[in-house]
Amino acid sequence: MTEFEGQSVLVLGLGVSGVSATRFLVERGARVTAADERAPDAIAGMEDLPATAALRVGEAFPDLDAFDLVVPSPGVPAARYAGCRPPVLGDIELCFRALPVPIIAVTGTNGKSTVVKLIEAMARGAGLRAQAAGNVGLPALELAGRPLDLAILEVSSFQLESIEAFSPRTGVLLNLTPDHLDRHGDMAGYRAAKARLFARQGAGQTAIVNGDDPLCADLEIQSGVERLEFRRRTPVEAGAWMDGANAIVRRGGTQQVFQLEGATALSGQADNVLAALLALSTVDVELDRAARVLAEFTSLPHRCQHVATIHGARFVDDSKATNVGAAARSLASFEASIVWIAGGRHKGGDLRSLRDAARGRVRRALLIGEAAGEFEAALSDVVACEGVEDLDTAVARAGEIAHDGDVVLLAPACASFDQFDSFEARGRAFQRAVHELTPPSGESQENAS
Repeated sequence: MTEFEGQSVLVLGLGVSGVSATRFLVERGARVTAADERAPDAIAGMEDLPATAALRVGEAFPDLDAFDLVVPSPGVPAARYAGCRPPVLGDIELCFRALPVPIIAVTGTNGKSTVVKLIEAMARGAGLRAQAAGNVGLPALELAGRPLDLAILEVSSFQLESIEAFSPRTGVLLNLTPDHLDRHGDMAGYRAAKARLFARQGAGQTAIVNGDDPLCADLEIQSGVERLEFRRRTPVEAGAWMDGANAIVRRGGTQQVFQLEGATALSGQADNVLAALLALSTVDVELDRAARVLAEFTSLPHRCQHVATIHGARFVDDSKATNVGAAARSLASFEASIVWIAGGRHKGGDLRSLRDAARGRVRRALLIGEAAGEFEAALSDVVACEGVEDLDTAVARAGEIAHDGDVVLLAPACASFDQFDSFEARGRAFQRAVHELTPPSGESQENAS
């Protein structure tokens, strides 16, 4: 008999995680009602729902108190189920209860997908049966029943609202900058949601935080939990940092050095590499063997992705840097002089907070989209700013002014919706424009592999 057999369960929301949760619960003998207020033709994956699940779609949610358990999808605001009588358990909590293997859980405002994919690739390179899931694409509950040695979960603040006993073997908090404040109310509420990652941890478990981010570094960790931190350049007693092109991992009195000089795809992603190495150091894996994967790792599209080197200037696509915090980290990750392409539709956040990251690094800012004027007003006294018509024009202009050794960086700090359907579409447009640049006779163009 399973934990859910015979229980009456309401699944709220039929996105990918809701459909997955419905299947998971039906397979374990629950009597499931799957509800979504959208019209049936607006719900993808309806055909994947079990025939035995009762459907309530295109209408208001039923009375939550009539059920034994409520399982909300991440997109359903907590206010919709707050105060209901039955327990509320999200898919991350259900996954935790179902998996008999160690879990590394990663959260933060930016970089989550890259880090979980890095951990997955390195763990597999070291011979582990590892799988990334959660907010990264594959729903967390799809891991149940798979033959695994390690699960790596990307966890959002929304998912952390509906946990109860969730306590990963290793929790990783990458960074915190303003995001989803419409749901969490303010930065304190957002930080509190992220901090739930560590709330149930205990002895034998590890919390990893970004020591360069005060909002992460100042979090209280439960007594008995191992605390590690990563920092960009400052050595730490227990954690990881960069020394030139080398990543240093120090834990339990042992120090290891990993050379990253050949890892072109990871240029500008020091924080992500350090977090991934630290996380893997907490599970049973040969870290030296795992780290060999770094030289061959292909970064996720539009996340500090090397596109090409043209007459000595590297063109980097970080279209995923859609907020101020992500753009600031992107800028700060390069030592070279930067020609920065920024702008689009401003999502909020203080553009003046980009000043420190841009000062002394950015040689020219090429500004596009609706927010171009706001960028110039916020930055023109510390950076040479130039408004341009669109992304194609910005790339062409960057090709004209970039010097040997420069980085031409697309890190917009804005949403794409004034000119593109998505950050992916914006990134693809940037890459096309870069590849259309023709080096002069005798020069070479090195494309990313």
